[in-house]
Amino acid sequence: MTPSTDKDSSNQASAGPAYPKPPFPEQTQDLPGSFKQMSPRPDHGEDSWRGTGRLAGKVALITGGDSGIGRAVAIAYAREGADIVLSYLSETDDAADTKRLVEDSGRRCLTLAGDIGQADACRYIIARAVDAFGRIDILVNNAAHQNTFESLDAISDAEWERTFAVNIHAMFWLSRAAVPHMAPGSAIINTASINADSPNPTLLAYATTKGAIQNFSAGLAQLLADKGIRVNCVAPGPVWTPLIPASMAGSKVAKFGADTPMKRPAQPVELASAYVMLAEPMSSYTTGATIAVTGGRPML
Repeated sequence: MTPSTDKDSSNQASAGPAYPKPPFPEQTQDLPGSFKQMSPRPDHGEDSWRGTGRLAGKVALITGGDSGIGRAVAIAYAREGADIVLSYLSETDDAADTKRLVEDSGRRCLTLAGDIGQADACRYIIARAVDAFGRIDILVNNAAHQNTFESLDAISDAEWERTFAVNIHAMFWLSRAAVPHMAPGSAIINTASINADSPNPTLLAYATTKGAIQNFSAGLAQLLADKGIRVNCVAPGPVWTPLIPASMAGSKVAKFGADTPMKRPAQPVELASAYVMLAEPMSSYTTGATIAVTGGRPML
């Protein structure tokens, strides 16, 4: 007799976890925001990521590593065997919680607060990382600043300059300082966005920097190829991170991600596998690429 199957449970298993869909509770926070104040609480892989040693012995520096995509990448990298340097702005509680999870995985973790919108802060972060670990194998340029504006004249000079300083200038400053401490086989991974190809007009400054990041990554990949250092970027679609309630009206937060084919935003853990793949030694021929993780929305 053929064993019976539970069709519902089988389909659910193949579809993966049932992540939350909008509508979400209307909510706002002050920048930079905290994942602990979000409802529902984002999933960074705290209970689900199981490592297999793909990054054993590596040292990874992750900006914006306290929450969101950066926290998910830190958890995944640690469970894959990497020691972690977490750079963050001022979210001390979130950073401490991420550090705890890294250390619970048996890896070392250095947390560094600082404003990467300043060149000196970027150089300091690299110097401290090298002092602590002797080298950098993986640089994840992930931290970002964004705000929503309904009109061009609402964007101040200071806001425009701040967005560029954090989102693209910092990538240049950090990469330039890190490369002398990166051996052949190292990797730089930059967080771009679907906004690089399909800009949201209310995120004009942010979207413009994300287009620059994609171009920066492609050019830097060519510049560093002879050093054996790979450079790639990940282009997320909507992701449920503190930047959302900290930069959007509550009414928009409630519907966030509903316009994707999957009808929901990604959870941060759903981005982590792309960052692991781009960092691991087996991806040695992948450079200058953009990995789109957009829930089905096409990159143009």
